[in-house]
Amino acid sequence: MSHVLPLANGLRTDHPVPGLPFIDDSHIPLDDGPEAIEAVGRNKGEGMWGRFDKNRSDGGWRAFTTDPLDHTLGWAVRYHPEHGRTVLLLHDGDTSGLHTQWDGEPLLFRAGGYWWNGTTWYRPGQVWDPVAQDYEQRKARMAVTVTATDMLDGRANPTRAYVGKVATFEPDATRPDNWLDHLALWAARRQEQGGALPLDQCVVDISSPELTGAQLIGAPEMAELGGITASTLRAYISRGNSEVPRPQAIVGGRDQWARAVADDWVESRQRSYEGVGAAMSAGDRDALSPGAAEVRDRFTADFQHALFDRPDMRKRWVLRHRNKESVAQIASELAWSVGAGLDQIVPTEHLGRTVRAAVLHDFAETVEMFADTEGDKDSEAPPEWWHLNLTPSVAKMLDWYIRCFPGEAYSTIGEIQRQAHTTWNMPAADTLHGLRSALSLDGELTEQQRTTYFALLEPHGDVD
Repeated sequence: MSHVLPLANGLRTDHPVPGLPFIDDSHIPLDDGPEAIEAVGRNKGEGMWGRFDKNRSDGGWRAFTTDPLDHTLGWAVRYHPEHGRTVLLLHDGDTSGLHTQWDGEPLLFRAGGYWWNGTTWYRPGQVWDPVAQDYEQRKARMAVTVTATDMLDGRANPTRAYVGKVATFEPDATRPDNWLDHLALWAARRQEQGGALPLDQCVVDISSPELTGAQLIGAPEMAELGGITASTLRAYISRGNSEVPRPQAIVGGRDQWARAVADDWVESRQRSYEGVGAAMSAGDRDALSPGAAEVRDRFTADFQHALFDRPDMRKRWVLRHRNKESVAQIASELAWSVGAGLDQIVPTEHLGRTVRAAVLHDFAETVEMFADTEGDKDSEAPPEWWHLNLTPSVAKMLDWYIRCFPGEAYSTIGEIQRQAHTTWNMPAADTLHGLRSALSLDGELTEQQRTTYFALLEPHGDVD
């Protein structure tokens, strides 16, 4: 969740961001298409760049370019065939970030990340959907689109406003207090543009019960919801931690978040890698997961027995025995205890079945992939199995299983051979060749270890 903040509106934008000044964009070829915008900055000089991409889902496009007059600034444009275009001036390093955010449905962003797709407003994406591999789309409650027509009530005076120039623009300058006057000037200039989007279709802002003052909370309340201190939250924000959502408003110089956004943030923290780990370790004195706590408790008992309950070991705590050799021997015995107890940490029976299923799944995909090729050959010719292979993750897991539990792995590989022969009439030797080839690519067994191990698995030549 990137925090990209625009600096100004381009004068020819259809959807001005509230509070931002308007800057003359006449030196950018907005009407000539995305290729022309990209060409302004792409490979034109050191520190300049440009790019465009088509949004095939809506027939639109997005583009960005370094400003040719000030290379510290850049322009980003999002175009939709029905809803017009957004033109924004940013720090040049931020243009690619906004370009990425515009990929897909979002047409514009308001109120600290609320986004609009042309019909519906959504809250900032925070909760990850592992199935869609994207953030969940959560609609803003009872959201209303505020247009330029809604904002211009006749009281604004365009003569009190101005259109800035890139050459004199200062990104850190105070934003105009009389922004409605600037909006009125922008609207007046639009009358000079042929085919401009009507003002009642120019989106300026969002209105929603979620964004009312009663639904805004400050840093202390936000931190309390997240289970952290306010100082920790402020530290996250000062470091630019992208997991903290942007505030929806700034009141009296203080950040304010919509309660709905804060609740989504809390949920995202709970569903994160760290959050899931914390939930599963709740109540443990060392904040370990249940499985890790079981391992700790088991070896605590083993080590206590090794170090204290045995008289021959207990005497080594006498000062004269506290030397490097004695410590090394004790460390070796403790390490042996861990290695010998590995089968009590890893459920080898279930691991073996999982490895077998994964290997056969990879084999099935390989067989299916080459089925058409084999079908073109003489039907009486025996099939060839040279193409058998494993995905790297499966190969690494099988390799680890062999290195740590060679006996159990021996049995599992035998089951793989039997199942492969039953399912595809695959010779046992070809199955072993495929497994060995995969381990030679992605495993950690040495060549000598593989040779020794697989020699024990090879079927005798006189066995069918």
